[in-house]
Parts: sequence; structure tokens; C-alpha cells
Amino acid sequence: MKQTKRKATGRLALLGAVLAALVALAACSGGNAGNDNNGGNVGNGGNSGGGQTAGGNGGGSGDNGGEAQEEALKLSFMIPAFQTELPDKDSPVLQALQEATNTEITMQYVPNSSYPDKMNITLASGQLPTLMVVDRNAASFINAARSGAFWELGPYLDDYPNLSQANPIVLNNSSIDGKTYGIYRGRILGRMGVTLNRQWMENLGLEAPQTLDEFYNVLKAFKEDDPDGNGKDDTYGIVVSKYAGPWDIMQVWFGAPNKWGEAEDGTLAPAHTTPEYLEALQFFRTLYVEGLVNEDFAVMDPAVWTDPMVNQEAGVFVDVADAARRMDNSMQDKAPRDTPYVDVFQAPVGPKGHRDMPTSGYANVIAVSKSAVKTEDELKRVLTFLDRLNDEDMQMLLGYGIEGRHYEMVDGYIHPLTTPEDVALSSELNSLNQMLMFIGPTTPTLESTEINDKVEEVQAANEAIVVGNPAEPLISDIYAQKGQQLDNIIADARIKYIVGQIDEQGLEEAFDLWMSSGGADYIAEINTLYEEAQAAN
Repeated sequence: MKQTKRKATGRLALLGAVLAALVALAACSGGNAGNDNNGGNVGNGGNSGGGQTAGGNGGGSGDNGGEAQEEALKLSFMIPAFQTELPDKDSPVLQALQEATNTEITMQYVPNSSYPDKMNITLASGQLPTLMVVDRNAASFINAARSGAFWELGPYLDDYPNLSQANPIVLNNSSIDGKTYGIYRGRILGRMGVTLNRQWMENLGLEAPQTLDEFYNVLKAFKEDDPDGNGKDDTYGIVVSKYAGPWDIMQVWFGAPNKWGEAEDGTLAPAHTTPEYLEALQFFRTLYVEGLVNEDFAVMDPAVWTDPMVNQEAGVFVDVADAARRMDNSMQDKAPRDTPYVDVFQAPVGPKGHRDMPTSGYANVIAVSKSAVKTEDELKRVLTFLDRLNDEDMQMLLGYGIEGRHYEMVDGYIHPLTTPEDVALSSELNSLNQMLMFIGPTTPTLESTEINDKVEEVQAANEAIVVGNPAEPLISDIYAQKGQQLDNIIADARIKYIVGQIDEQGLEEAFDLWMSSGGADYIAEINTLYEEAQAAN
């Protein structure tokens, strides 16, 4: 399903003039625009409604009949970074952003792998940036929001053309006690997909797996039938890292709840208490015993998770569908091929039907601190800036860079001009898309290619099969205190069971430990909150 493509607006024309001047000053070099793992255009649709500038009503662009431009808004912004080479203050992309929004922005980039720790340290310090990406589920943020460290934004959103278009379901999912302490960074709900090595499928005459049995058979063939034809036993089925996402996704295929599900009596129960969860774990254990998954999955760094696919050692990757595009791009850089190296499909059908795990509709939120933003007037200027980031020209700038430098438009589609090897140019843009919320207008999409079209097709089809988490918007005080401990008990038990360190009795003992360590109280609290939410609706 293609997103609507829009003709250039007045804002785009104005930005174009700014960019032309900035590009003229920039040193010529190669590079990769480099969308990170959470990047890409996932706009929720709608019209821009004109928008405002961060300089205030009419003051931001400096073209209102000779009136003096309002003083630039000074902002600090803390975001996760997915690359090591990042934009400095001279980045033409950052300069264009500041010029278009009448701001002076101090960026603070934190490696994504250490972002949770840095977020906690920053919150504990009390010295907060103006804006920061935060995990709405983190106990440290929940406590800080409740204690008044951040502005409640909900009452203001209707005053802004883009922010007023926020999806109410996603706002609810990202709320705390029914209040909006951060603007969500929108993501496609049906984003998951199964990426397969297309070349191996062709070599072995395999079709896309439609059922779990067929999925297993593909993994088995990728391990045992020499899919690369080199006569060596050097391939395997699925690659998994210590990031547990693939296990979470695949257990939903078997009928396990997405974190929480309704029991027969209408109460909520955690996924690991269901028989479908155990059935999934038995399948995962078979994969490990038969060498169909990498032996080091429990310790593999997620930063190198795609490497076995790119290097054609593993043939299956379960995560977001758009990962297929990034992996295929890397494989094409190594050895160009007329057709994609990979293909991407929906989840196979399991015993309880066609199911897949959705995203929450967002990936963290952008919060406005009260320590940096003292007054309501200042808050409104900051919200005007955030609203402006959702305009089409800002999404294009922060998502893809400067037209003619980082990308070009071909038949209405975005065509990147850069390659991963062009580090200098990519550093002008890397990770700035982490500022985007994707609320409001859509933008052009990446050029229509076989793999891009297939990703969009899978994501659109997934909307009909995703399984929601009924406890998503519920904020548990017990989880805030003991959630990490409880999660670790289940995660450790799952790994130990998969690799054969414990049997089903050991698994039950771990579940009993979870219950006695606060899990029983957690279940009771969630159900109380669930009943209250249902009564309120």
C-alpha cells in the first residue's frame, strides 16, 4: 500500500532555498543517509494543516513584512544514536533544521545500547535537557513524571495542526495514569516480518512457508541441504541475538498471548502461564538441539545480529519486515545481483490461526522537562517546534537529508544517493531521524523496488492479524518496583530451557519463583487496573 505522494508546498520551497545556500557552503564528500533501525517513513496520514514555526506565530520564517524575527529558541535534545559517526554542529542538515525552525539546538547523542542507563542517570541528576527520548515503561521515567519533572502535554495537543492528529489508541498506550507526559514516536503496528534468503530458496526449490511445519522444514533445509551449493556444512536456519524479540514474536505464532491475554474467566494472565507458551518453547528447544539456530544466540551482540544473514551463513531473520531492505542493501553492496538476495513474508499460520505480534504503535516518547522549560509560554514554543517536525519538509530533511546531496526524487519516489561506505556524508544525517514522531502528513516513500514493495505489502497485510496486549496502557506500581527482576526470571528460564540446562520441572520452578517474587501481586494488580479501565469505558 503506497503512501500518498504530495507536491511541494510553500514550506518545501522555502526550505529548498535554505538548503541550497547551506549545500553551497558544505564541503563536497560522499556518504550514506543511513536510516537507523527505527527509522523510515511511518507517517500516520492526514494533512499538515499549514503548521507553525518554532519562532512563534508568524515570526519563525522572518518574511512577515519586515517585522523583527523573534529570538531563536534555545533547545537541548537527547536522542539515541545507532551509528558512531554522528552530525556535529556544522552539519548542513542540522543547520537547515535550525534555520527552518528558528532554533539553536544542542544535540546529545547517546549510543542506543547504553541509552537506558544514560536515561536513568540523567533523570536522577535532575538536570534534564529540554527534550529527551524516554522509555515510557521505565520506572525511573514513570516516577519522574508522577513527581512533576515533565510537563503534561495532553491538554495542549489540540492546539497544533499535526499533534492534534495523534492516534488516540497510541496516545492511550503511551500514557501514564491516563496522562500524556511525552509525544509518541509513531511506528507501524503490523511491522513484523519473516526475512528469508531468496537465493537459497531458489537453489533448493522451496516455497514461502505457510505453516509452522513448513517454517521448520525451511530451517532444516537451510541447515542440512547445502543451500549455497559450496559443498560445506557452513549454513544454518535462523539467527537470533541476545535481544529476545524473535522468541517473543514466534511464541505469538503458537497462540501465546502478546505479553498478557484474557483467560477463559475474563481475567488477564501473563503469557508464560499459558500452555501455548510451553509449546513454543518446545519448538525453540528443537531448533537449538538440531543446530537450526546459532549456538551463541544468548550472548550475540544485537549490533552484529544481521551479519550472518548478510554473510550468507544464516537464512532466516525474524524481526521487523523493513530489516529485509537494509540487509538486502548490504548484500547488494558486497555483490550486486539483478534480483533481491532476500524476500520477506508474513508469519506462518499456527495452531490458533494466523497471528503476529504488533508494535505498540510507538517507540518511546519525547518528553519536555520542567527543569529546562519553566513557563507555559516556553512550553508552547517547544510544542510548536515539535509540531513543526511533523511537517512534510522536516520529515524529509531529518529522515533522508538534503535533496540533491543525500537523495533525489525519481518519479515521485525517494532515491538515496549515498552508500554505507561514504562515512563523511552519512555523518551529517545519522540518527537525526530519532527526533521524528511521524504524526500528521505522509511523505513520499522510497523508490518502488521489488523489496520495498514487498515490505509495504507485508506490513499492510499484518494489520489484520496482529494480536494486541490488553494490559498495554496499564501502569503497574509493582512492575515499576520489581519488573526488571520478574522479567529476568522468565527470560533466564526461557534461555536455560531452550539450551537444555533445565527441563519442564525446572521451568515450573522458575515460574513459581516468579510468583513468589512479586508475580502473584503483579497479576492481581494488573487485573484490578484492567477492571477499573473497563468500568471507566
